[in-house]
Amino acid sequence: MTATTTERPFAAPSLPSPRGPLSAGLFAALTTPGQAPPPVAGATAADPYGDDLHLALYALYELHYRGFDGVADDREWDPALMPLRQALEERFLAALRAGVPGGRSVDDAFGELLVESTDHSDSVAYFLEHDGDLGQIREYAALRSLYHLKEADPHAWVIPRLSGRAKAGMVAIEYDEFGAGRAERIHAQLFADLMTDLGLDTRYGYYLDAAPAPALAVVNMMTLFGLRRALRGALVGHFACVEVTSSPGSRRLAAAMRRTGAGAAAERFYAEHVEADAVHEQVVRREVMGGLLADEPHLEPDVAFGADVTTHLENRLSAHLLDAWRAGRTALRPL
Repeated sequence: MTATTTERPFAAPSLPSPRGPLSAGLFAALTTPGQAPPPVAGATAADPYGDDLHLALYALYELHYRGFDGVADDREWDPALMPLRQALEERFLAALRAGVPGGRSVDDAFGELLVESTDHSDSVAYFLEHDGDLGQIREYAALRSLYHLKEADPHAWVIPRLSGRAKAGMVAIEYDEFGAGRAERIHAQLFADLMTDLGLDTRYGYYLDAAPAPALAVVNMMTLFGLRRALRGALVGHFACVEVTSSPGSRRLAAAMRRTGAGAAAERFYAEHVEADAVHEQVVRREVMGGLLADEPHLEPDVAFGADVTTHLENRLSAHLLDAWRAGRTALRPL
C-alpha cells in the first residue's frame, strides 16, 4: 500500500481487476464495442454480499460519478446495461430487506442509535483509538477513501425529491459538507489531506482493487438509495443514521490519529466531524427527517429501513476489519 502521488487531479480511474464472471463480463462490455453485458440470470443467482456482485454494481454506479478511463461517457445510461444493473440492485436490496427487521418506526430505529453502547468489542473506532497501529489506520483510510473522496455526493441526489423543511435542512448540511464556499474545506479535500499525512495515494478510486465486498457494499448502498426516487425515505434514514453516529466515532478516530502520530491533517479531518456532525445531527433529525415525515408520513418504515440497513452493513464491515486485525492479517485485498 505504497503512495505514488499526493495529487488528486480530476481524472477517471482505471477499471479494476474483475472478481468473477459478472464483473469480467461487464468490463468486457464496457471496453469492447458490440460486446453484450453478462446475462441477468447470473446476477439473480449471485451472492448478494459477494465480491463479484458488488464490484460489478460499484462499476455501474461509478459511471454516474467520474466513470472509468477508456469507457465512453455515454455508457452512463446505456439501455443495454440497465437490465443487469437492475438485477444486481434487486438481488442486493432483497438481501438487505431480509437482513434487517421490517416495519419498524423511526423511534425504534433511532432510539438505539442515540445511546452509545458500553460494549465496544465490535467498534472499529474504539479498537483504533486504543489498540490500532498506524498500518491499520492506513488500511482503514484506504477503504474509506472510496466514499470520502466523493463525500456527500450520493446524498445530493435526494435534494430534488424533498421539499420545504426537509429540502432546506438537507441543503444546509450539504453546504457544510462541500466546504461552505471554500474549496480547501470540502470534506473530500480534507480526507485527501488526511491520506497525504498517512502516506497514501490520493487519486480517486485508487484503492478500489484493495477493497473487499463489505467495504463496497456500504458505498453501493448510498448510491442505490440516492439514484432511486422510490427509496428517498431510505436515503434520509441512512443519512440521519450517519450523522447521529458520526460525532462519537469521529472523536475516537481523532484520538487514534493523535495517539499514533498520524499527522495534523489526519487528526483535523475527524476533529472537523466531531463538531460539524454534532450540529448536523440536530438538523437532520428535526428538519430533514422531521420535515420529510410531516410531508410524507407513509415513508416512516422506509426511513427506519435506511437507518437499520446502514447499521447492518457497517457492522459487516467492522466484523471484517476486526477479524483480520485481531488475527494479525491485513484487511485489504492484495493489490
